[in-house]
Amino acid sequence: MKFGPVHIDHIGIAVDSLEQGSTFWRLIGLIEYDEDELVEDQGVTTRFFSTSLASEQDHPAQIELLEATGPDTPIGKFISKKGKGVQQICFRVGDLIGLIAHLLAHEIHMIDTVPRRGAGGKMIAFVHPKSTGGVLVELTQVA
Repeated sequence: MKFGPVHIDHIGIAVDSLEQGSTFWRLIGLIEYDEDELVEDQGVTTRFFSTSLASEQDHPAQIELLEATGPDTPIGKFISKKGKGVQQICFRVGDLIGLIAHLLAHEIHMIDTVPRRGAGGKMIAFVHPKSTGGVLVELTQVA
């Protein structure tokens, strides 16, 4: 069964403040996207950095900084429980719906059994950490 190609899309990092969290990534020369995005239904403001400029054929791996809009949001709860740091890793796949069905058929616990809209208008679904060895995995399909 083919659900790919599968690529690392981004690594999500929970931060107290987008400005404070951006310092290191700017210092090492990553490219900062023009605008932050408020994703209201997830209670988060995101800022993306990339290792290079994206082209039609290439989608470089990114760093996504995640600032909670309040303490009772998923990122707010993550920071209060675990502190700042890597919150998730996201894989870009060719067939998100097919992959979700495949994972469910193999008893993988999904947080989202139906894709939903995430940052940048991408369709996303999360795999529960208890099925991945403790890592929150986000799956996305760009188109």
